[in-house]
Amino acid sequence: MVDLSAGIRQLFYKLGFFALTLKAVSFFIKRWNVSARILVMQILFTFVQAMGISSLLALGIGVAVNIIGFPFLERISQQELIYSLLIIIITRELGPLLTAFIVIARSATAIATEIAGMVISHEIEAYISVGVDPIEHLAVPRFLGVTISLVLLNIYFSAFGLAGSYAVARVFNDLPADYYFSKLLENLTIQDIFISIVKSTAFGIIISIGAITEGLNVERARTEVPVAGLRAVSNAFAECIVVDIILSAMYYIALA
Repeated sequence: MVDLSAGIRQLFYKLGFFALTLKAVSFFIKRWNVSARILVMQILFTFVQAMGISSLLALGIGVAVNIIGFPFLERISQQELIYSLLIIIITRELGPLLTAFIVIARSATAIATEIAGMVISHEIEAYISVGVDPIEHLAVPRFLGVTISLVLLNIYFSAFGLAGSYAVARVFNDLPADYYFSKLLENLTIQDIFISIVKSTAFGIIISIGAITEGLNVERARTEVPVAGLRAVSNAFAECIVVDIILSAMYYIALA
């Protein structure tokens, strides 16, 4: 019962912090030059530097779907379903979640430990003492950077996974490129793109707000810094999976 009440309090704390962060976004935009570098560096770290592992993972998923799915569908004379299968797995379901996992492993740990180190070294107090809002200067650029990066990384993951799987499709069947990609576009709907972007946006918010709040929750000891990083990662994994299930259920109910 104690754990449940603590979890509920933590949820409301994160929701309140999210509201404060959203409120500070307008001030951040007005004073763009002050914290723009933090936003740019966050996007560079979260999106650009994660493109390599995302490419490898997306290619692996696309290859696996083709290797496993195409022979099976061919046996039941339903080869055309491979395009819908690729879109469902890569764009709608696994793409947003796997890119979220990549960002959690890299950025959630980095943000939580960085913020926690600033709390321990009293840098947050120093910002407040000179009249700088730490939410506007520290939280907002990381929140925007992670959320924007996750959406971009998800789009890149889907595009690379769908395009990269063409090389494998040619091994099983000598398909012209224009035929393969036209079939993908025929099966790709606005709803697929919409739910994919909604998921990645939600995951970006969860990961960034969770990592920042975990970093701010440390108190005095240096030993709390790695613990904050571990909590940020474990909580983000669990929360993203739960939200993914909820959004997928809502999507399929809406289509029914």
